[in-house]
Amino acid sequence: MTGTQPQVGVPPQYPGGPVAPVYQPPRYADAPRRHPGEIPLLILVILTTAVIYVGAILFAFVGTLNSYLLVVLVLPVILWFARGSMWATPRVQGIQMTPTQFPEGYQMVRDAAARYGLREVPDAFVVLGNGQINAFASGHGFRRFVVVYSDLFEVGGEARDPDALAYIIGHEVGHIAAGHVSYWRQIGSFAMSYLPVIGSALSRSQEYTADNYGYFNRPSGVPGGMGLLGAGKYLGKEVDFDQLADRATTDRGFFTWVVNLTASHPVLTWRAAALRNRTKAGSLFFAPGQTVRGVGGGAVVPSGPVPTFSSQEVLAPAPGQEQNTLPPAQGPIPPQPPEQTPPAPPAPPAS
Repeated sequence: MTGTQPQVGVPPQYPGGPVAPVYQPPRYADAPRRHPGEIPLLILVILTTAVIYVGAILFAFVGTLNSYLLVVLVLPVILWFARGSMWATPRVQGIQMTPTQFPEGYQMVRDAAARYGLREVPDAFVVLGNGQINAFASGHGFRRFVVVYSDLFEVGGEARDPDALAYIIGHEVGHIAAGHVSYWRQIGSFAMSYLPVIGSALSRSQEYTADNYGYFNRPSGVPGGMGLLGAGKYLGKEVDFDQLADRATTDRGFFTWVVNLTASHPVLTWRAAALRNRTKAGSLFFAPGQTVRGVGGGAVVPSGPVPTFSSQEVLAPAPGQEQNTLPPAQGPIPPQPPEQTPPAPPAPPAS
């Protein structure tokens, strides 16, 4: 994610050979920016929600009312009750982060809030993770809060990976700073869960926006954060971030496209590619078309060809295929012991 600016006239070395640097302005490396698709998609969802509300009211006036229309009409009360319950649960079931309890996590929440220009520090809680790696942000009334699963911490309360945790907390506080947890926004986004393609695309755009906040808060935590989300708390540091991001371009196909299209969050490879390439917004519908490498400050250059691992290694010939057509085995062949002639049987005794 970081590096030094290459010397002028000396093309950097990347997989595939020297590549002439083509610098692009790293528009998403500085102050966090909202994903460009978020507001247009939000407008479509709000308009759809408004049509649903108006239709429910009209049906109620003419006396046609069923359980579905009733839910729409009382949705503001249902949402208010659900948000209140969500706000109360970590307060009575979780552990609050304070300057004296989980102080490292609390300081990360405070720093992110200050960095984003929030007037108040959101409440923050640790809840039992039971092996899950997760965190979320929400609100009720004028209160905003962040919940972090316990598996992001070590025994003793220290962060398992401080940079990764700062990125994840920055992502969640970013949802608050971007207004994603507002009561009125959630009322207006009621139709998001019922609109195919558009609803999930809005959700993905919001996640990209929060990722922009997380990157702005702690760029060095991006590789560790993606490793945690992909391989868990024990193996996260073993993840090769560049190899993960490269697969957004090299692992393509109809079904990978469908998985992203129907997901509420960008698929992990696309998300990693967007966090590596700060020159453009994350891809909502189509896989990134080019692999890049960072050169510092969020700028990138094309990487050229990268190794791929999409073909399966052949261990045995296909039916009817000659054995000698297989690729040679890797590594030295162990020496075979010399053949030994069995001893001749003893001659029969003389009579």
